[in-house]
Amino acid sequence: MKRAILFLITVYVSVPVILYLFPWILGQVIFAHLLRFPFFVDLSRPEDVLNHTCNFYLNTEEGISVGVWHTLPASQWEKSARRSPEWYRETLGDGTPVIIYLHGNIGTRAINHRVQLVKILSAAGYHVLSLDYRGFGDSTGDPSEAGLTNDALYLYHWVKKHSKGSLVCLWGHSLGSGVATNAAVKIQEQESAVDALILEAPYTSIGEVVVNHRFTKMYRFLPGFESLLWNIMKMTNIVFANDKNLKSLISPLLILHSEDDNVVPYHMGLELYEISLQTRRKLNTDAHVEMISYSASLGFSHSSIYLDPNLSGVVRNFLENLRH
Repeated sequence: MKRAILFLITVYVSVPVILYLFPWILGQVIFAHLLRFPFFVDLSRPEDVLNHTCNFYLNTEEGISVGVWHTLPASQWEKSARRSPEWYRETLGDGTPVIIYLHGNIGTRAINHRVQLVKILSAAGYHVLSLDYRGFGDSTGDPSEAGLTNDALYLYHWVKKHSKGSLVCLWGHSLGSGVATNAAVKIQEQESAVDALILEAPYTSIGEVVVNHRFTKMYRFLPGFESLLWNIMKMTNIVFANDKNLKSLISPLLILHSEDDNVVPYHMGLELYEISLQTRRKLNTDAHVEMISYSASLGFSHSSIYLDPNLSGVVRNFLENLRH
């Protein structure tokens, strides 16, 4: 019994020591890109899990190739059999809104909740492009905040080039919400505001998520542990500051958050909503800002908002209002 207790204490104490000695580990945990779930899906064959979908790759930087799935809107389903990647690319100019889906950490574009969301958006009549950032899935390179943002920027400009003026929306889930707002800020600074932003289970900053995670809470009473985490975040240059980004963004915004989210606390979504409303007033813009909250009784938690039977209607109402 004593040995078991001593072992548990040793393991417990070793975690902050290991983080102090090897701070890069925290970055690996945040991205969790090496957990390439589901293991037995061939990402070059999206038809194994998702119909009306074409796989292709983009070279976002020298030596960096990222995998993308392009899923067609319902209006194009019947025509898609045995079509080439070039044909898929041409369909982006059909006037239908395009949603660029930026997923969270862990796994690939083939994880079930991501696939199910894409199916819903496709059936609702949208083009959906699902990106595996560098280091994720079958994409090359190693992840970093700047790298993920550059991958999203490249895909956004690629879509804009081929979509012939169609509305383009960035949809970021969890970690991807930070990628989405980072990209949106850069786009707004360089040209004009992104057509639309949808943030699903977004956080204020990634550091707040790490510090408030149920695992790290076990160490909160240790003197200096929280400071250690913040220092490591600075050293690894991982910020993903949605709160800061939304203080300048003027794009129409829809926030989706479940009250029982056990990864990103619901209050963070609320705080971002309030920040966006303040930004709209401060900058005197009429950009639409909306938040949809899901009751804890629904059990959607962090990754199951796709189970909302009204989700396609919520997205349709948001995007169609932007056309008027």
